Amino acid sequence: MAGRIEDYALIGDGRTAALVGRDGSIDWLCWPRFDASALFARLLGTEEHGFWKLAPVAENAEQFWRYRTGSLVLDTYHTTHAGEVRVTDYMPAADGSHLIRLVEGRKGKVAMRMDLAVRFDYGSATPWVSRNELGDLRAISGPHKVVLRTQAPLRGSGKTTISEFTIHEGESVWFVLSYGASHCEDPPPIEPRKVLAETNRFWREWSDRCATGTPWDEMLKRSALTLKALIYRPTGGIVAAPTTSLPEDLGGVRNWDYRFCWLRDSTFTLMALMDSGFIEEARAWRDWLLRAVAGSPEQAHILYGIAGERLLPEIELDWLPGYEGSRPVRVGNAAIEQFQLDVYGELFDALYQGRQRGMLGDKDGWRVGRAILGHLETAWREPDEGIWEVRGGPRHFVHSKVMAWVAFDRAIRSHTEEESPNAPLALWRRLRDEIHAEVCEKGFDKRLNSFVQSYGSKALDASLLLIAHVGFLPQDDPRVVGTVAAVEKHLMRDGFVLRYETVDAQGGNVDGLPGGEGAFLPCTFWYADNLIGLGRRDEARGIIERLIGICNDLGLVSEEYDVKRKRLVGNYPQAFTHVALVNTILNYSRAESPEAKRGAAEADDVEDEEDETSSASPATALPL
Repeated sequence: MAGRIEDYALIGDGRTAALVGRDGSIDWLCWPRFDASALFARLLGTEEHGFWKLAPVAENAEQFWRYRTGSLVLDTYHTTHAGEVRVTDYMPAADGSHLIRLVEGRKGKVAMRMDLAVRFDYGSATPWVSRNELGDLRAISGPHKVVLRTQAPLRGSGKTTISEFTIHEGESVWFVLSYGASHCEDPPPIEPRKVLAETNRFWREWSDRCATGTPWDEMLKRSALTLKALIYRPTGGIVAAPTTSLPEDLGGVRNWDYRFCWLRDSTFTLMALMDSGFIEEARAWRDWLLRAVAGSPEQAHILYGIAGERLLPEIELDWLPGYEGSRPVRVGNAAIEQFQLDVYGELFDALYQGRQRGMLGDKDGWRVGRAILGHLETAWREPDEGIWEVRGGPRHFVHSKVMAWVAFDRAIRSHTEEESPNAPLALWRRLRDEIHAEVCEKGFDKRLNSFVQSYGSKALDASLLLIAHVGFLPQDDPRVVGTVAAVEKHLMRDGFVLRYETVDAQGGNVDGLPGGEGAFLPCTFWYADNLIGLGRRDEARGIIERLIGICNDLGLVSEEYDVKRKRLVGNYPQAFTHVALVNTILNYSRAESPEAKRGAAEADDVEDEEDETSSASPATALPL
């Protein structure tokens, strides 16, 4: 059985990532990319589905682990009655696919054991294991191959490779596992200690650029490092998480594949990277966005593969029992077929925020943006599946309409700044005002004194906390204040905010799925942001401290938190949660509300004499 979600560490190389358990077992690894099939899938099954454990033989060993300062290099200290060893796990941040485990004797002597069970294709394919002419262990199945190099003795036992050795103070033993295509030559050997120094230096030099001066600098840097580890370096795409099917409800069916890139995360991610000091990564993310959405705007998706792939069929792996019995295990994501109106606003806002922070526009950005706006002129009136990708049918979600307003608003602001006389500014203003009026009329419930999840509904939704963030209404508008109060009253559980109530008053599921879920952690950060904007800084600080407190001892956190079991749930580590953490820390530390950073109104828009029918006029330089 896999460990608790919070009992895993993350290591990675900018192409993929592995989860290392506190007990020394690597239980999840997809090679050579985040979205490739796993060769260690014990996380979602049993040892029969692949793992790599390296730990003392003694069952009563004590463990302590930590990342090296400013790095993704992981040190785990194992102490027994006879001595202490340090196991260092890392993946070189360079070309190639290697996972290295270095064992060093610190005190006395410790008997160690290594168990390696490679199972390709999510635990379904047992490889053919042999030795090459150099004595290296080689495991091959179909297109896949891994090679294990070590100076330690190896033996086979059933379908597992085992190494047993005793390490004394001052001694060291290393294991290098390398991935390659089965039809190619074996991956070349590497020098573990040299690569360790290079890898540690890479991460430290990168993280040293992180912003400082907050009450939580260490947490800020660790979250930035986690985000960096989730960037697919060849394209700049950022995976929502390196895992699939870690449940939102333990034992339930809300299990999704998050090894893809969501447009809904665009603005928050770009702001977190740029405001933390990482302009290059933000620019790569912006460029990925533009490439991904290029094409017919009617065919835009809410998520894409890490290289911009559009075909991500969802299938179920019925041979895997799932994390703590949470089935089905899914790969791919059917939500890609949903219509989610808010992504257009996210795209425009991300590009706008980039320019506000000095990022030059992309030469093709205007053409892409203009096509999207033309589509949005009518598409904003349609119901959609909403930010949470519910599977209960489309509705007129208030957050989706607000983000459609954002798309036109940011286009108008961009036009005004560049003074582009041929853009249809008057048309965009009319549509922006029409959306605003409709949302305020149909999306606000006077009895509740709050905006609601969808037109005609009485349900609340945590996405309504973003209304002031994006500048749709001022933070101190009575309707915003009332919405914050309503969320506090109806969606707060033990200090954490739910996305929405999954069960209605009659006991029916409102989102087309059975069961419930944990508290979606970014929503609680959004709530703290509203408190900052309302001047309730002491309360906001308390919430930030509480949220940091549920991160594991390495500073990693998942998508959701089960307030009853007091456990992390959902895919892990979750980029969106770490992004929200970064943004809220910066908002608090700069004494600014998100409205001041993201959605504050500009000076009065320049009036435009252009006729509203000119939407087909040639574009000039709208800075998208």
